[in-house]
Amino acid sequence: MQLHIYKNADELNEAFANWLINYINTTLQTQNKFTIALSGGNTPKKLNELLASEKYKHKIDWTKLHFFWGDERFVPLNDERNNAKMAFDTLLNCVSVIKENIHIIQTENITPEQSAKQYENVLQQYFQETTFSFDLVLLGMGNDGHTLSLFPHQPVIQENKKWVSSFWLENQNMYRITLTALIVNKAKCVTFLVTGSDKATALKEVLEGEKNIDMFPSQIIKPEKGLLYWFVDEAAASLLSSNK
Repeated sequence: MQLHIYKNADELNEAFANWLINYINTTLQTQNKFTIALSGGNTPKKLNELLASEKYKHKIDWTKLHFFWGDERFVPLNDERNNAKMAFDTLLNCVSVIKENIHIIQTENITPEQSAKQYENVLQQYFQETTFSFDLVLLGMGNDGHTLSLFPHQPVIQENKKWVSSFWLENQNMYRITLTALIVNKAKCVTFLVTGSDKATALKEVLEGEKNIDMFPSQIIKPEKGLLYWFVDEAAASLLSSNK
């Protein structure tokens, strides 16, 4: 695990954008496509807008990227809460992505259980004969220590057979569809982007506290053979002993 700390969210996003471009371009020197699982949330939104800017969008061959999602709220694609909609609005509609390379989680004219099963089938067909899954999984972390839709005390945290799962999240009054740790931990690289003082307590527990994945689900994300990076700002890192 590598931890990188930046002064603020803007500095973090600039640094990560440069890191990401280098990682994608280096990977594409030895293969003809790059697979990435996107995240929802405010930090990825700002990153998307930066990557879609004139400064950055011409530095990536978007035609070679295949996009997936780490999780999704079970709401229609035109709903503002939909993670895929956010990605389309802030990035995918602004760069030269090939439509067939965008693999959203279906949330319309389908049940949550069917949605999860369908997405798992997509992933199994895509990664059926590979040692790794995604080239990169981009994650955030909530102030409760959750990542993806792996929320504290939810049974999905312990899922060890399915790659994708659906469940009802009572406190949000909605179904969630999420990749499980099983498939994420097969990725070549996983990156967490964490900003804000409201994440400080959870970040300290996840990185330095005793292992308790039911309380702090982000602890379960540890790639089996891949790399793990945490990109955080000083506010989020304020309680870490490594930042003293």
